[in-house]
Amino acid sequence: MLAATPPMGWNSWDCYGTTVTEAEVLANARFMAEHLLPHGWDTVVVDIDWSDPAPRTHGYNDDAPLVLDASGRPQPAPDRFPSAADGHGFTALAAQVHALGLRFGVHVLRGIPRRAVAADLPVEGTAWTARDAADPTSPCAWNPHNVGLDHDHPAGQAYLDGLVAMLAGWGVDYVKVDDILAPLHVDALVGWSTAIARSGRPMVLSLSPGTHVSTHEVGLLREHATMWRVCDDLWDRWEDVHASFARLARWAPLQRPGGWADADMLPLGRIGIRAERGEDRHSRLTPDEQRTLLTLWVMARSPLMMGGDLPTSNPATIALLTTPAVGHVLRTGTDGREVLREPAPDADGELVVWSARSDVDATRYLAVFWTGEEPRSAQVALALPLGSVDAAAGTWRARDLWTGQPLDPPRTPPGRPTPVLDLDVPAHGVRWVALTPA
Repeated sequence: MLAATPPMGWNSWDCYGTTVTEAEVLANARFMAEHLLPHGWDTVVVDIDWSDPAPRTHGYNDDAPLVLDASGRPQPAPDRFPSAADGHGFTALAAQVHALGLRFGVHVLRGIPRRAVAADLPVEGTAWTARDAADPTSPCAWNPHNVGLDHDHPAGQAYLDGLVAMLAGWGVDYVKVDDILAPLHVDALVGWSTAIARSGRPMVLSLSPGTHVSTHEVGLLREHATMWRVCDDLWDRWEDVHASFARLARWAPLQRPGGWADADMLPLGRIGIRAERGEDRHSRLTPDEQRTLLTLWVMARSPLMMGGDLPTSNPATIALLTTPAVGHVLRTGTDGREVLREPAPDADGELVVWSARSDVDATRYLAVFWTGEEPRSAQVALALPLGSVDAAAGTWRARDLWTGQPLDPPRTPPGRPTPVLDLDVPAHGVRWVALTPA
């Protein structure tokens, strides 16, 4: 099965926006192979506008001279991706990424380039042209480069089949299709799924962005995609992380192998170098907020796509990503869900508790979050992650998953039927605990 566990990788968007180069992609791939691959991080994704020879930060160029082939399909701009010269596309770059033991992915915008339509370029292998394939009434609302495809005309699917066949020929393993979920373009989704199947090459199909995606669509999304965003772009702001609690509480019970709700990439490490949002910086999330973000994503089994530039991110960020529990719980945890959310009567914040269990042994996982502005002491009943029967049936050892250190064992206070765990939780922070039978 493709993506039997949530994908883990790096995406160029948060650090380089539309402007990433071949050298920068390879630098991140080499860093990943050396430092992160042993921990499960194995995918490198080139995000939007790789066919624009002169992209800019903080937005998109109107009427950009996108590099297209004779059939109107986007090609990597050779001045940014030298190995793409003479029509070689991403073949050489993908091969270099594969040689490192990694997977290679690209971003593609829904539809067909306006420049292909204006030039009425032929659809490869057919008598149709780009004007037959295009639907000018369905443009991208936030990017000027593309209009939609007419999926009621066979030229639309023919163009898409040719585009995906080209990606397959390059060796693409992962394709992020943008402007397809907000609103949900069902015809485009089915078209992409069909084209990938016809290409003969397995590819992760990732859908973006995810504003207002309903859980009612989960059956359709599972049938045709591998992962789908459930929010708009997430940046290094506490309010963005905080808003993710409610979304992931809705989606976590619906996670299944091969079909993953995606809480968006991780705005950690060095971001904004030449990005669409903000300036060159290290993530503005505090260390505790960063641990909260990663813990929540893992407990909810969201895909993990690192957004910061790996070679120039600080060692603390790399240490977070390579904490053994991150990859282990993401791959082997199951049944992750929110089991408690209660406002504190004496403070401005909520205590939020998530539980999960291992699918390989008897370990249970507990994440205790505190959203308030000051640290909080919490007494957490073991019945929350274990259930009352299991909590009362035996003794349990507790270990902090971020530090790896043992914690004081659970205790049974006078008058309580089941044990509790005493935890001090930082502001905007989390205590992440593994519970194993003693």
